[in-house]
Amino acid sequence: MLASSSLNPALIVVPAVLLALVAFVAVRRRGSADKDPVESIPPDMGSAVAPPEDGVTLPVVERSTTSTDHAEPTTQSNSVEVEPAQVAEPVETTEAIEATPSIKERSDRTRSLFGDAFRKIRGRSGVPQETWDDLEETLLRADIGVRLVDSLLEPLKARVKAGELTSPDAVINALRAEMTAALSTNVRSLRLDADKKPNVWLFVGVNGVGKTTTIGKVGTAQTKAGKTVLMAAGDTFRAAAAEQLQTWAERCGAQFVRGSEGGDPASVIFDGIQAGVARGIDLVLGDTAGRLQNKSNLMEELKKVRRVAEKAEGTVNEVLLVIDATTGQNGLSQAREFAGATDVTGVVLTKLDGSAKGGIVFAIETELGIPVKLVGLGETAADLVAFDPAEYVSALFE
Repeated sequence: MLASSSLNPALIVVPAVLLALVAFVAVRRRGSADKDPVESIPPDMGSAVAPPEDGVTLPVVERSTTSTDHAEPTTQSNSVEVEPAQVAEPVETTEAIEATPSIKERSDRTRSLFGDAFRKIRGRSGVPQETWDDLEETLLRADIGVRLVDSLLEPLKARVKAGELTSPDAVINALRAEMTAALSTNVRSLRLDADKKPNVWLFVGVNGVGKTTTIGKVGTAQTKAGKTVLMAAGDTFRAAAAEQLQTWAERCGAQFVRGSEGGDPASVIFDGIQAGVARGIDLVLGDTAGRLQNKSNLMEELKKVRRVAEKAEGTVNEVLLVIDATTGQNGLSQAREFAGATDVTGVVLTKLDGSAKGGIVFAIETELGIPVKLVGLGETAADLVAFDPAEYVSALFE
């Protein structure tokens, strides 16, 4: 008892104060942790989930009503229909679109081939055998074809022998008239019936000829002319084909229908036509998968596309075969096979500006009777122009 009563009161008070301070600090630290979640995040994750700075409001992401995320099926074929695309700024400038090129301006290679031959012919007196050799070589190099070359030159040789043609210029002018006449009989206008909606233009051809780009250029021209256009991406096998066509649709304000990758091309074309009927569209442009003309099963698929398209409510009034001018005589083989499979009504000859083989025009028209309706003279939408045979032949001879 005496020992207990003799304890110093300070020894009791000091520990009590220390315990109170410890408790106070612990409470403050817990409160600070509750207010600042960053302190509870491990250092190695801080950059991934760091909060926004004071006063910064995070944006709210909204889906556009015209996005392809809202695609809806149109028929039981499981193809997907995309809502009308917003009109995007075209890649080409207004000046480029309005400045339509001429064949004379863009067919330099073929013109150069003919020009070189004519200079040699005019440098001779009379019409010797060398003249016929030069003309034959030039026409063959331009891929006019052996049969047509003979049919062009043999009558001229007879006229020279008969004394009707006596000078190099007379022979050249006579050849010009013969070549113009060979192309003058076909109707080249693209058929568009205002009373039957939608009109349907199908595009066929092998891979790499510029088929999808051609559709985009045709769509651009038609929307510019005031027509409503829908593009149907029937090439379901080539990677990014549908995306490429959709880009063109967005550029020119056309509507767009696509299908699942690897799906049935005929179903996509059918759905596109039916969508065109429902929306009162003037013109449906149908892309198809590029086909090697020597593969019978693939050509049969194109026949199916044509049959199915005919069963839809629209009017299939053009089947346009797209051919790369640089392929030369191989283009004639393509035309022959595709014409048998899909009843081709016309040819679009692309890359004419980059080839000296433009004579394939004559081979296609004279041997198969299929008119060349459009020619590609460059990269922009305005560079796809109606084919004028008189202008083309004139360009070769001037």
